[in-house]
Amino acid sequence: MRNKKPPFEITNQMIDQVAEIAELVGKISAAFSLSTNPTLRRSNRIRTIHGSLAIEQNTLSLEQVTAVLNGKHVLAPPKDIAEVKNAYEIYERLDKLDPYSVDDLLTAHNIMTRGLVEESGMFRTRPVGVVDCEGHILHFGTLPQYVPDLVMELLDWAKNSKVHMLIRSCVFHYEFELIHPFADGNGRVGRLWHTLLLSKWNSAFAWLPVESIIHDRQQEYYEAINASNGAGESTVFIEFMLSAIKASLIDAVNTNDEMSDGKIDKVTLRWHKIQEYLKTHDYIMNADVRELCGVSAATANRILASFVAEGNLIKYHEGGHWAYRNHDK
Repeated sequence: MRNKKPPFEITNQMIDQVAEIAELVGKISAAFSLSTNPTLRRSNRIRTIHGSLAIEQNTLSLEQVTAVLNGKHVLAPPKDIAEVKNAYEIYERLDKLDPYSVDDLLTAHNIMTRGLVEESGMFRTRPVGVVDCEGHILHFGTLPQYVPDLVMELLDWAKNSKVHMLIRSCVFHYEFELIHPFADGNGRVGRLWHTLLLSKWNSAFAWLPVESIIHDRQQEYYEAINASNGAGESTVFIEFMLSAIKASLIDAVNTNDEMSDGKIDKVTLRWHKIQEYLKTHDYIMNADVRELCGVSAATANRILASFVAEGNLIKYHEGGHWAYRNHDK
């Protein structure tokens, strides 16, 4: 059994990153009404699920993930479709989960891997080797008889540590992967739990797609795990994860800045918002534009009519209502 405090160093780089992230979170909280904007929340959640599952070789594209979650039929392996539905279900319960509860951790694993893994919702009973996306062994997970105690110890440390939550959540993520408590689904659950811990520090993290940034930098993610394994402590991994978190926040702030009236005219701003919406929906309606742009029904009609007239959108009937979609759908 290891010491209760996981091994890592707090570096100057980490301290700088924590300060920068805190500042960016302040900007996000002021600029975005994530808690009251269901469209933006859903779009980000879909990106989160796509990113986290793609790291684990799920074959569905962002558009296919969106279609599955919109109840559409998608031609894809049933396992991949089930992974998407399961992941969406548990992310939707994020605010109900206790990040320090073993029972909630097992429940999350059960939902995430339901119908996919033999030992779903329970700690693994066999030894396991941990491999990266190319099949290289990163390390061997903890022997199964030690897993329950080590997980409880880690959760207890995460609950009681005085280290800043930004660093603490990264340490948890790394140590969780090192223990590798489940037969399958460790990466998905580890990233979910990282997001859960961050969301308890600031609720904006429940809706920020950090997982999609990790997916974009997947090679670096594995390299950081490898380097930390070699060093016997999570310092390198913490620095990488903080940089990924910072990148996701900068991405969100930049998007918002571009769309502020100072830099972009109102027409372009509205077009940006409609395009963001259409990335995760097949079509847009008057009511959606009213909500996105904060305008009346008559103004929403004028906005949509102008984009149809310019040839940017196609107008058609959907379920007895007028709907609008991009040309390439």
